[in-house]
Amino acid sequence: MENYVITTDNTADLPYSYYKEHQVEYMYLTYQLEGVTYNKENELDVKEFYNRMRAGSMPMTSQVNSEEAKDVLRPILEAGNNVLHLAFSSGLSGSYNSVRLAAEELKEEYPDRKIIVVDSLCASLGEGLFVYKAVQMKEEGTSMEEVAAWLEEHKQNFCHVFTVDDLFHLYRGGRVSKAAAIVGTMINLKPLLHVDDEGHLIPLSKVRGRKKSLATLVSMMEERIGSWKDKNDIIFISHGDCEEDAQYVAKLVREKFGYESFLINTIGATIGTHSGPGTVALFFMGEYR
Repeated sequence: MENYVITTDNTADLPYSYYKEHQVEYMYLTYQLEGVTYNKENELDVKEFYNRMRAGSMPMTSQVNSEEAKDVLRPILEAGNNVLHLAFSSGLSGSYNSVRLAAEELKEEYPDRKIIVVDSLCASLGEGLFVYKAVQMKEEGTSMEEVAAWLEEHKQNFCHVFTVDDLFHLYRGGRVSKAAAIVGTMINLKPLLHVDDEGHLIPLSKVRGRKKSLATLVSMMEERIGSWKDKNDIIFISHGDCEEDAQYVAKLVREKFGYESFLINTIGATIGTHSGPGTVALFFMGEYR
């Protein structure tokens, strides 16, 4: 069987135990907080990260650069493996382009090796679901080219719907105006967003109150799921340090669709910098994004 390794980014927000169990290697988008740079070797506990955000700290993130990408890919190629890299959405980061450029250079160094880089157009556990599907196919014996082709064909079927608790993080990221953030906060408006066909974060609507915003995620799922209803074997939910709310969404999804298999995990610092504490995101396969 063809030897290939699936690689991705820490922005996929999968549990580290998953990467280890399935031999998935990942690149790390670093971030700076209170003058300290955090990376793969120097990680801040995610609860501590969110506590500092709640206290007013403003982190900043950096994309993967080509040299960092080569540092991850080179040992894999050196060991005689090909690489399938599933990249964080190009609509949200330049990391995809950095890995693509690194792959071109490494192909000259390792002419006998193959490297395929796929722009997932996904984020957080949406990217995680993208990786999960690829790993599933790989472990069933599917070739690297076939996995990449399936992902390219179906990437618009990876649905992301989410809500944030604090509009000011979206304001900082340029997603809403300052006036909208102030007024929305005053009247308890909760925005609902999705990741569009180009992999950008797009506000869709607003509802009043937290519980309603969480229930609306499930309504948005119902609108999008279509013929994929019986093909979803697992539903992914990520959260900005608010697991109770994520579990509540899982309960609503279970009641509405009958699904029993869920992967729920905290949104890591790289994505959490932009979405903030209290974000809840729901990921599934559907007819359209």
